Amino acid sequence: MSVFMVERDLKGIAIADLAGAQKAAIGKAEEMRQQGCNVRYIRTTFAPEDGRCMCLFESSSEADVKRLNHEAGLPYNRVVPALDLTP
Repeated sequence: MSVFMVERDLKGIAIADLAGAQKAAIGKAEEMRQQGCNVRYIRTTFAPEDGRCMCLFESSSEADVKRLNHEAGLPYNRVVPALDLTP
């Protein structure tokens, strides 16, 4: 499996709405996994000053990550392959 980073512009989003978006991503990933799709939500990093939001997903394909975000109703600017360097 590969890691993909989803870049979002969420300037001005309320913290409650950000939490709701994260919950939607986690829930959709779980739903897709139960349907046999190999995708997993890893984490989100948010910079409130400028609204940049980066979400990491593990998946077999970029297309599945895009599908997850579309079906969850989550806006994004792009999806790119990434490296998760968490120690």
